[in-house]
Amino acid sequence: MSIPEIEKSSAPPFTEMQGQYLAFIYLFQKLHRMSPSESDMQQYFRVPPPSVHQMVLTLERRGLINRTPRQARSITLRIPAEQIPPLR
Repeated sequence: MSIPEIEKSSAPPFTEMQGQYLAFIYLFQKLHRMSPSESDMQQYFRVPPPSVHQMVLTLERRGLINRTPRQARSITLRIPAEQIPPLR
């Protein structure tokens, strides 16, 4: 395997901002023993509700989380904790 291939395969499967949302979800679950609501994410990231909802849909579409539509606090992570970046 050539060096460029190794570097490419070691890149995370998400953007920096997506990583921050994943980190928030992970830490929220650790601290509260439940998943965050979209409102919790909205307050932390200081963004409007449609922005949070679109991010949740994007994370789900990319296979990074699972959720049950119309069920509160149903987000679960689908990636190992080791792949989640630190929350800034």
